[in-house]
Amino acid sequence: QLQLVESGGGLVQPGGSLRLSCAASGFTFDNYAIGWFRQAPGKEREGVSCISSSGGSTNYAGSVKGRFTISRDNAKNTAYLTMNSLKPEDTAIYYCAARYVMCADASDFGSWGQGTQVTVSS
Repeated sequence: QLQLVESGGGLVQPGGSLRLSCAASGFTFDNYAIGWFRQAPGKEREGVSCISSSGGSTNYAGSVKGRFTISRDNAKNTAYLTMNSLKPEDTAIYYCAARYVMCADASDFGSWGQGTQVTVSS
């Protein structure tokens, strides 16, 4: 069974930083692209960032470009989302998801983690 577990969320002040982790098991991690998504209360899920299986290709939502960095360590079966210059509007539950090789829309990701809460507030 494919399993993803997010961690690293918490409460941070505006302008602060946080690093989320996505630990994978049950599949060949380096064959899968990893996406990060988020959902704020009362809002639809939105894509945040994605990294291809090799790490050679990445993408970011316009709202986070320049502030967030996606990365992965295939030797550790773990992907990361490093978030800098956090804003209150970044507050959401953050999810990671896996899809074979290439990034795509959220509907094409078949395996999802349980989510980790990120709250940006003073």
